[in-house]
Amino acid sequence: MSDSLKTRVGRVIAGGAHAILDRIEDKAPEAMMEQSIRDADAVIDDVRHELGVVSANRHLSQQRHTGLNAQHTALTAQSHEALASGREDLAKAAVARLLDIEAQLPVLEATLGDYLLQEGELQGYVAALLAKKREMQEALSQFRKSRAAGSPAVPVAAGAGTSAARRIDAVTEAFDRVFERQTGLDGLTRSDGLEQAVQLQALDELVRENRIAERIAQLKAGKA
Repeated sequence: MSDSLKTRVGRVIAGGAHAILDRIEDKAPEAMMEQSIRDADAVIDDVRHELGVVSANRHLSQQRHTGLNAQHTALTAQSHEALASGREDLAKAAVARLLDIEAQLPVLEATLGDYLLQEGELQGYVAALLAKKREMQEALSQFRKSRAAGSPAVPVAAGAGTSAARRIDAVTEAFDRVFERQTGLDGLTRSDGLEQAVQLQALDELVRENRIAERIAQLKAGKA
């Protein structure tokens, strides 16, 4: 993934309560929040496009790898037949091609491993962006409800600290509702929940690394 796209993904994921408060203080807060969701959609589309390119390249590399393995198997059998028939010249030609194939296979296997890692990374970005978009949509929904109930956000002015505190509390409560819906944890257990989430993420990464290692092992054995 390009650095510019990573920056855009990071900007979307990092946007939280503070960004929401900033938008509430704008003259057109609802329009600003809607635009942020559209921006998130644009980044999701771009990441999905890159994921499609990586997946297509992996598929082509996989086909090439499979084809070379098939050639290797056929040429090995043919070289034995040539020697059995007393045609060492033909056997040498087959072995020369076998050596070329054997030089290419490790490079293809490394390339396939890279593509698998890129796919996993991009899929993780898409999942994180979609989760962030849902969070933003929920925050926008809560904002609209607060407006409909007749309690619009009031711009911060001198001596308006109490109003700002109420608004911060409202945003925090909205986030807690999103957090509880997504994780099943309430605000009081958020710290423990986040720690557990980090551990589960580490476990996911371990499983993914093991799957990649198994896939590479299969490729090396010519079984994939």
